[in-house]
Amino acid sequence: GLTYLVFPGAVHTRFEHSLGVYRLAGEAMNNLQKYQGNELGIDRIDVQTVKLAGLLHDIGHGPFSHLFEHEFLPRVNPGSTWSHEHMSALLLDSIVDKHSIDIEPDYLKVIKEMIVASSDVSTAEGVKEKRFLYDIVANGRNGIDVDKFDYIDRDCRACGIGSNFQHWRLLEGMRVMGDEICYPAKDYLSIHKLFTTRADLHRTVYTHAKVKAVELMLVDALVEANEYLGISLHADDPEDFWKLDDTIVKSIETAPNDELKKAKEIIQRIRRRELYKFCNQYSVPKDKLDHFKNITAQDIVCSQITSKVLLKEEDVAVSNVKIDLTRGKDNPLERFLMLVPPCYSFTCTLCVIFQVLTSCLFLL
Repeated sequence: GLTYLVFPGAVHTRFEHSLGVYRLAGEAMNNLQKYQGNELGIDRIDVQTVKLAGLLHDIGHGPFSHLFEHEFLPRVNPGSTWSHEHMSALLLDSIVDKHSIDIEPDYLKVIKEMIVASSDVSTAEGVKEKRFLYDIVANGRNGIDVDKFDYIDRDCRACGIGSNFQHWRLLEGMRVMGDEICYPAKDYLSIHKLFTTRADLHRTVYTHAKVKAVELMLVDALVEANEYLGISLHADDPEDFWKLDDTIVKSIETAPNDELKKAKEIIQRIRRRELYKFCNQYSVPKDKLDHFKNITAQDIVCSQITSKVLLKEEDVAVSNVKIDLTRGKDNPLERFLMLVPPCYSFTCTLCVIFQVLTSCLFLL
């Protein structure tokens, strides 16, 4: 995304992250194979499919990662259900067909199911054999997966955020019982740190006021350029989608077309650090979360007290940010199993529920 403009060390890419997830997925599989390989029937194909799912799980991200999916597309296609997980699966099919890659259709199907395992289109719940394999890269059951292990460590280090989450403890301790991955009871604090560190990253890095200001500006620029460049149309076809990347900004900047004048001006403001001004934020009380509607620019304008300067909707941008421990108001630690000697499992319930909804106001 655009975090590097505020945290200069955050220049790592999805490619590096994908390599990291590939490596950690391999470590997780090697560990399970070492201790339970015969019991679980883990073979070379299982190891290979999980590692490939880790390597390819994020190829469907658009320009500037989640900004494209959660900010830009909903603006130009209201009600859009587009997801990068689904696009990753479509791109994988396209790559296999285009390059005539020799892979068994059943293995390809499993890799795609592993990629979308934590998304709304997941079919993992219907899997009858080795269901635990679908929880290693993208865990839709409790959110504990190697994808988080990698980006939490990588982002904390790059942004200078202190973290004492130790993913290796979970990799070494994971075992399978009842077709579900479990962890030693002594590691419950490591799992707690996984979720709280993720929440800290969202609060202090990903939703930093300056980061959000830059994101709002870039989305405005992309929306202005969309009608002329047809950016959103590329999201419908994997054959076109792969051509979209962060260089779209440079393409807009250097284009001679008058139709892109407004988009260019916004990008130039970003270059000059003339960012939207952060004005205020409001944290929604916990007891009002269920009935709170997202604040809009219209709400801000309509609530003005008469003064010499009256804001218009085009002068205001509002960012509604929700931060939780991956499962909304639910306790994520209620959905994972812990191992206690000699060898039985129980569900852990030790966790403080954390959910914050904040609305931030910016002046354009």
